[in-house]
Amino acid sequence: MDADPSVNAIEAESAQAIAVTPGRAVRLLSEGDVVLLGQIAYSSNIIFLASVEDEDLSALAIYKPRRGETPLWDFPCGTLCLREVAAYVVSRALGWPPIPPTVLRDGPHGPGALQLYIDADPEANYFTLHENRLPDLFPVALFDVLANNADRKGGHLLLDRSDRIWAIDNALTFHPNPKLRTVIWDFTGAPIPEDYVNDLRQVQELLTGDRALRQTLSALLSEDEIVALRARIQALLETTTLPHADPSRRQIPWPIV
Repeated sequence: MDADPSVNAIEAESAQAIAVTPGRAVRLLSEGDVVLLGQIAYSSNIIFLASVEDEDLSALAIYKPRRGETPLWDFPCGTLCLREVAAYVVSRALGWPPIPPTVLRDGPHGPGALQLYIDADPEANYFTLHENRLPDLFPVALFDVLANNADRKGGHLLLDRSDRIWAIDNALTFHPNPKLRTVIWDFTGAPIPEDYVNDLRQVQELLTGDRALRQTLSALLSEDEIVALRARIQALLETTTLPHADPSRRQIPWPIV
């Protein structure tokens, strides 16, 4: 991708956008003017770097249009952008892990996911982080079990310029059948701390009846997927430990980074 001359300037403003409240960042993404800066190469789906501007705030964003999604045999066509947004919605309800603000909106190439860009260390990934930042990876590992993440590659963890770890590329999530594939198996059998258990219990409650979280997810996921999500929460609450790998299935994504 050829860099636009304005990208460096907007990167600084992206850091400002990360620093504002999540609600303000979501409003920027939802209502701001989107301008495409270029296509990101070496991706299995069509992805664009974009700038977003709204009133006094501007930032870079990653735009993933629905029409650019590569069809998969096991995930319904045209649903990956919805799952990206659902992952952010659930992470906000839990309070973890850090996932960049993500919205569903109509963009230059039609509806798609628009996610705040993270200015990250290009050399950092799970394999460079796990030895010294293992506690910071626990909520990501727990979230991936909860969301049934089928594609947690090492490069899907970003280290920003403020030393914060972000979990990105959450499109292959929330399948109703077991799909967990991840490089983060450091916590197999580890107990879930009480604070996380309480968060899981709260989200389980928010997924019942006509609560707002369930209504929001109903526009993004199928009923079977929401039922399966609640079942995974219940299983975690019953065991209060992270599961062991299932030897009958492939557990590591490819490529691993």
